[in-house]
Amino acid sequence: MNNSGAVMRYTSLRKYSSNDIIVVCDTLDLPPGVIRIKKGGSSAGHNGLKSLIAHLDDSTFIRVYIGIGRPKAGETVVEYVLGKPVGKIEQQIVQEGIDAATKAVVDFIHEIPLGEVIRAYNRKVSP
Repeated sequence: MNNSGAVMRYTSLRKYSSNDIIVVCDTLDLPPGVIRIKKGGSSAGHNGLKSLIAHLDDSTFIRVYIGIGRPKAGETVVEYVLGKPVGKIEQQIVQEGIDAATKAVVDFIHEIPLGEVIRAYNRKVSP
């Protein structure tokens, strides 16, 4: 995942621009299950996004972030990110975020404008 940009070698950049790319990724900066949609920006320390930005030489693609929250005391970020949500309730909350992100991507596929999709999903405290 940290080298996500490498996938770009399998696409024809003549067919696709960064404006055509939607990236769905996790973020520690949102509570579990909450999603945020954004166009462009920095990697915010996310290694997969850093890789994509480096390979594209552009950061204007759409990002659909799914919140996973922060690790608990004594747990490393790597352990937390690569681990499974603890408990059925947390698993359900994360799954609801994944479901909401899926619906947002489907909205983009149906050519719903970015602003409308952002208003529909970023407002929600939980999916």
